[in-house]
Amino acid sequence: MLQIAATELEKEESRREAEKQNYLSEHCPTLSIPGPMAEVQELCKQLHSKIDAAEEEKYDMEVKLQKSTKELEDMNQKLFDLRGKFKRPPLRRVRMSADAMLKALLGSKHKVCMDLRANLKQVKKEDTEKERDLRDVGDWRKNIEEKSGMEGRKKMFESES
Repeated sequence: MLQIAATELEKEESRREAEKQNYLSEHCPTLSIPGPMAEVQELCKQLHSKIDAAEEEKYDMEVKLQKSTKELEDMNQKLFDLRGKFKRPPLRRVRMSADAMLKALLGSKHKVCMDLRANLKQVKKEDTEKERDLRDVGDWRKNIEEKSGMEGRKKMFESES
């Protein structure tokens, strides 16, 4: 069976080679050298000079293309800046306590309590004289209402003297 497969592969290779030769003979004419070696060298020099000119033109076009592409990218960037950047997606509110967040991050193995209020000390506020004076004065709006009008002005003059 392997011998049959090997013979089939050899036949296929030879068939492909024959097809290749037929294709080349049809599409590529045989090279005809016009004359002595000097003329062939001159023909090669002319062809190389044409190739060099074509390569220079190709290089110039590539440079122009790169420059245009760069300008286009800069203009697109300015357009985005003027338009207001990009739309930001609306963020969803996550309702999770600090304990639940730590449990999710650290796993159930770690026992961490984030009850910060339990760790705070209670401090009693001392009453100072300034605070007492402020409380005694009361609401400033009441004082203004009392002083408004003629009666209020009369009271103000009476209290000063």
